[in-house]
Parts: sequence; structure tokens; C-alpha cells
Amino acid sequence: MAIHLENVGIAVRDLDEAVAFFTDLGLTEVGRDTVSGEWADTAVGLDGNHAKIAMLQTPDGDGRLELFEYLHPDAIETEPTLPNEIGMHRVAFSVDDLEESLAIAARHGCHPLRGVANYRDVYRLTYLRGPSGILVMLAEDLTRS
Repeated sequence: MAIHLENVGIAVRDLDEAVAFFTDLGLTEVGRDTVSGEWADTAVGLDGNHAKIAMLQTPDGDGRLELFEYLHPDAIETEPTLPNEIGMHRVAFSVDDLEESLAIAARHGCHPLRGVANYRDVYRLTYLRGPSGILVMLAEDLTRS
């Protein structure tokens, strides 16, 4: 059986804010839509499912994020996920320049949870809170020179 990761879906409070953050980091917006109807209720398992969505992809075309803002039913606020909680956890990106990526994130009010770490002189990496409290990992490969 063949399998391919299609995308990672993330519910957000404000679709425009989340799209701005991820496109500033370097993803490309591929499209937007509003979804609702019986097919959406069935697929998602929510009656009256109605959401605005945006599909983003990485420059290489291999990674995709589907961001969605619920119009109905009402979105449910939860506490931001902690790094050690079970379940959907974070989205991770390789970046060419960690400092530049952190400057972009800072313009959106997003900063490292603690700081930037060095993993065995292979990666410089950090976790930060993106829009809607999304955990985002940014990693710069130090072996690429």
C-alpha cells in the first residue's frame, strides 16, 4: 500500500493572521476556500461544519499546511499545547537562516519559548509560539555550508 502525507491541518483563531505569519516565514499560499455542506459534515464529523480554509506549501512543494478558521460550530479555545503533551504537537520547518526566521517571527509577536539550542553542532533550533498558540519548531542545518 502506498502512502503520502498530504498536509497537516491546524485550526486557528484568525486565518489572515496565521497566513501572514507562515507566508512571511517562506511558505506560499496555494489557495483559499470556504467549506460547508453535507460532505464537510460527514468528512469532519461535525454537524453544520463551516470553515474558511487556506492551503500553504513549502517552496519545494513537498510540505503543506491547511489552516482553517471555524465559522460554525464555534471554535473552542484550549490552553496552548505544551511540548510534553500527548497528541498533535507542533509543526517543524528547516530554515536556511535561523536568525532571519526569528526576526520575521518577532515581527508577528512570536518569540522562542526559551532560546536557541545547538544540537551536536548539527542543528540550531528553537520552539516558538505562532498564531493561535501553535507550537512551531525552526531548525537550521549547520552541516550545510
